[in-house]
Amino acid sequence: MSFYCSLLFSVAFDVKRKDFKEQIIHHVATLNLLAFSWCCNYIRVGTLVMLIHDASDVLLESAKMFNYAGFTTICNSLFVLFTIVFIITRLVIFPFWIIHCTWFYPVLFFPPFFGYYFFNAMLIVLQMLHIFWTYLILRMVKKFIFGNMVGDERSDHEEEEEEETSQEEGDQRMRNGSATGRYLGQKSQRDH
Repeated sequence: MSFYCSLLFSVAFDVKRKDFKEQIIHHVATLNLLAFSWCCNYIRVGTLVMLIHDASDVLLESAKMFNYAGFTTICNSLFVLFTIVFIITRLVIFPFWIIHCTWFYPVLFFPPFFGYYFFNAMLIVLQMLHIFWTYLILRMVKKFIFGNMVGDERSDHEEEEEEETSQEEGDQRMRNGSATGRYLGQKSQRDH
């Protein structure tokens, strides 16, 4: 649970992506599900939900790591594997096994109570986020197949342009020999 708390707080200081609000909702829903599954003895369901989510997360983080290291072939292979695992676990297993079981079977044994509705509402919120992220992933797959994938689909174009502009300015300063912050033609205090 502390891991998801740290993710919730760190996302505020991370690069703002298009899905910033969705990430916040995801982490709040996850924390609520974890706490609620522990308090209401839904530990089996809570564990299955975490297992389903972590299966594809490992592949995504590994792909990012290889991308940062410059191993594009391994990165691309892991991205394809991540996409397959993400779709199977979050669009097939999660709704048709987990949500189905939490929605239909408990009412056969117990009358519905607040926790039943709350828990299933949080699972539905997660499922809607899965659909949204699958859309983004499939857009990246489309760009990957047609060979024009440049960066993260969740990044804003303005943000990428700002990063490129600041990088170009830094490169220009370095080429002018002004790594100290001076441009060519500027004199330092010592030169006077």
